[in-house]
Amino acid sequence: MHRKIISIFTLALLSYGLMAQEEAKTDAGYRMGVTNYSAKPKNAWELGVHLGHYFIDGDVDRTIPGGYGVGLHLRKAVHYAFSVRADLFYGQATGLDPQTWTHSSVGNGAVGGGLTEPVYSPYANNAQGWFPSHKTRRVYGALQGIVNIGNILFHQKDNKWNWYLGVGVGLSNHVAKLDLLDEAGNPYQNLLTETSWTSEKFNSRSGRKEIKDRIKEIYDGTYETEGPKKAGIFRLGDETNIHAMFTGSVGVSRKISKRFNIGLEHQIMATDNDYLDGIRNVNSVAFTQDVDLEHYTNLRLAFNLGNMDKVTEPLYWVNPLDATMNDIAELKSRPVLDLTDSDSDGIIDMMDQEKDTPAGAAVDTRGISLDSDNDGIADYKDKEPYSPIGYPIGTDGVANVKKCETCLTESDVFRMIDSKSANFKGSDCGKWFLPMIHFDLDKYRLKPEFYSHLHHVATVLKQCPSLCVAVVGHTDVRSSNSYNKSLSYNRAQTVVDYLTSNYGIERSRLKLMYGGEEAPMVGDSKREAEHYMNRRVEFRICEPADADMVKPEGSAGSGGTGSSGSGSSGSIFRGNKNSGY
Repeated sequence: MHRKIISIFTLALLSYGLMAQEEAKTDAGYRMGVTNYSAKPKNAWELGVHLGHYFIDGDVDRTIPGGYGVGLHLRKAVHYAFSVRADLFYGQATGLDPQTWTHSSVGNGAVGGGLTEPVYSPYANNAQGWFPSHKTRRVYGALQGIVNIGNILFHQKDNKWNWYLGVGVGLSNHVAKLDLLDEAGNPYQNLLTETSWTSEKFNSRSGRKEIKDRIKEIYDGTYETEGPKKAGIFRLGDETNIHAMFTGSVGVSRKISKRFNIGLEHQIMATDNDYLDGIRNVNSVAFTQDVDLEHYTNLRLAFNLGNMDKVTEPLYWVNPLDATMNDIAELKSRPVLDLTDSDSDGIIDMMDQEKDTPAGAAVDTRGISLDSDNDGIADYKDKEPYSPIGYPIGTDGVANVKKCETCLTESDVFRMIDSKSANFKGSDCGKWFLPMIHFDLDKYRLKPEFYSHLHHVATVLKQCPSLCVAVVGHTDVRSSNSYNKSLSYNRAQTVVDYLTSNYGIERSRLKLMYGGEEAPMVGDSKREAEHYMNRRVEFRICEPADADMVKPEGSAGSGGTGSSGSGSSGSIFRGNKNSGY
């Protein structure tokens, strides 16, 4: 019976969870100053278990301790001070009354009233009555609103303690069982005589305990009779009674970690039901209007769900003033803007790393005097601000070219190649490697670092007079295919012109060919280094079908033999990266 309630409540809870989920919001607008307020952070759901002492405050004396309750809850913050909690509960409570009750057929009992429900009929002819004893099983599902203010802090980042109040509504079911009959199925007899009951004993704590202890010795404790149910209320079928209920809670919780907290809570449950303890009180005129109240003092263990790298703690643990306080602290810590520029070099002192630069000296963005050739002498003192690389530098910044014994010139490189190939014989033709050369983006001018490669190719051609070499130009995949064909032709033409004009290689021994972007060395290239590998000219032995290809229409790139930069001049500037070049 109670399983039906749990199933319905679980389905409703899942539906609420799906509707309540929200997409993570970005705080970029607030950080950039576009919006005035920060976005509400995506925060974790809380899953908890609870257990504690449960008892019914009704017509029958409660047994304390004499009951227990267990349950689950799922909680989600709506705002920093308000959250919604779905609660499931199962509990049992017992009670034993130290005063007698009678059936209405034999008049009023000691409490001034008689009981009329059919379940009490075994005592219809028993003037002495009986002492009510019950065990009640209780199940409910409720949706509760929780209000807390413990996380609104002005003097610290977060709090370890949080107190809260909660109210809620739900549906409940109960089954009350009564111990009315003995082991033989007969009503208990002569109870007043057995317990020597008097009003004085009932009115004292010790007397009530004496009565109860004696009743426990007489009763068999089987709770064989199901108590009466309220008529005319909603039920599942004809057996499972369903009551609307109200819950009120007060509690305090202690955060152990970002994942876990523990709380102590007292909850009161109220329904329009006076049958929770199996007894409904009456007087000489009519039924009383009192209803049974339930109390549940419980310990709650709660765990925050989700990846804590992607969600925050539930908002009732997060200080809503945190972002504001941090921004205020950051503003206070910022230095006051001072536009003073002591050396008048255009860089304010707050950023100037060289505050005493001489007047008129060029400086970089740090305020440090420029040293364009990186020779350790600032430009304003350097008589040769752009000294050639690799030579000794004098105290005046001038390079001593004559004294450089370790520097290599272009002629030195060629001599080294010639010495390596001095023993090369014509019979060894084919036992060599022809290198490839590469080009800058959208350029077909030769780069000086590949002069030695071309010298090697020319050496092989001279040592092997009958050798025919195909010179094949290529590009990367950027720009249109027709443009790239023209650019790859220009690259191959530049190489052919260089070999024929500088080394006297017969033009007929070189077959000028091009492939544009259609044969990349690095397929699906994305990085600049991969594009660079594809911008190349390759050399290979001519095949029977190889022939000079016709120059494509149009023009592409910029170039000219003997140059290597990215502009129109044939030199590359090398210097201090801080100089701004």
